[in-house]
Amino acid sequence: MKQKSWDIHLEEMMEAGVHFGHQARKWNPKMTSYIFTERKGIHILNLTQTARFLSEACDLLANAASGGKQFLIVGTKYQAADLVASAATRARCHYVNKKWLGGMLTNWSTIETRLQRFRDLEDKENTGLLNQLPKKEAANLKRQLAQLRKNLGGIKYMTSLPDIVIIIDQQKEFTAIQECITLGIPTICLVDTDCNPDLTDIPIPANDDARASIRWILNKLTSAIREGRYNSMEIK
Repeated sequence: MKQKSWDIHLEEMMEAGVHFGHQARKWNPKMTSYIFTERKGIHILNLTQTARFLSEACDLLANAASGGKQFLIVGTKYQAADLVASAATRARCHYVNKKWLGGMLTNWSTIETRLQRFRDLEDKENTGLLNQLPKKEAANLKRQLAQLRKNLGGIKYMTSLPDIVIIIDQQKEFTAIQECITLGIPTICLVDTDCNPDLTDIPIPANDDARASIRWILNKLTSAIREGRYNSMEIK
């Protein structure tokens, strides 16, 4: 797919607060090349770098989407959870926004078994079979279903490992990143000034705490996925 600008404007990034990093004393020295300056004890990110890496990420996602690849978006912190769910749903991506279960990728066969159990229980609920069981048994199965829905609801239709994983907070989702590294799954990750950009394939220097910043970045990334899929349909 031909590279494009993806409508990435510095003014919009500033309005969303994408450039605000963490307190300077909490920084990771590996982020030096992504930091523009320090202001009142707060590091300010270089938005030119953000635009460059975000554009690179959008190119990758659009090309992958046009080739039928599958994506997983991970963001379990409270500021990001609902934004992740809505953005992923719009772009028809899988997502994890409540809790990352250890081995969700590296122990995929076990997760597949739990997903099958999840779908079976949902079928029983939808057909009314649960309500026909003894009350105690029905209550126990409904609790199981609620827990499975909470932890696995965003990957209910994921039938294999994702091709690319998008991660909102490197610190919070470190286990997810480690699993991707182990399996060789490419990652795109928002990296704030306290992160290690070397741990991800495409680091996007950005404020990973502010909802406006997370929303703005997610919208760009998922728009690229939607456009890639749309272009693929047009070619067909």
